[in-house]
Amino acid sequence: MKLTNRSKVVSNKEMTLAEKIYLPAVFKGMGITLKHAVRNIVKGPPIYPYPEVDKPRAEIWRGQHVLKRDEEGRERCTACGLCAVACPAEAITMVAAERTKEEKHLYREEKYAESYEINMLRCIFCGMCEEACPKSAIYLTDRLVDVETNRGSFIYGKDKLVEKINERIDITPRQSDKQKNAVK
Repeated sequence: MKLTNRSKVVSNKEMTLAEKIYLPAVFKGMGITLKHAVRNIVKGPPIYPYPEVDKPRAEIWRGQHVLKRDEEGRERCTACGLCAVACPAEAITMVAAERTKEEKHLYREEKYAESYEINMLRCIFCGMCEEACPKSAIYLTDRLVDVETNRGSFIYGKDKLVEKINERIDITPRQSDKQKNAVK
């Protein structure tokens, strides 16, 4: 009985002596290594004077997280916890709280994240939190994570994650069409 049409014919031919001792594969790998070594010796590896010139990064590069605000300056995060559930490294933790009438100008929904923390040492920058968020509240930017000297300072709270009202971060290149429509 055939379940799919993707079956492949497997060859059970006898391996030669050279194939059994893996010499062709070893020489092929050594040839690739030698080619890269010669190229780096002749041409030299690309060198970037770091503080003055940043090394070019891919467009899809993921850096530091940001919790976005809406057009009125209110936090978009509703503490639904989907980002924390989607995180494979379990780097995100949050505590939800109910908004009071006095806090209506601060938070978009009735429920908000009283504390929101990302352990940057555990984070693998996969972008799953960004994809899971139904309110388009969290994004990974093109910014580098700051260098720290102790482990405790790598736990980023809302003070480092929420964008400042007067310093908005443009994330439109990272947004999918679905996210752009959800923001409106």
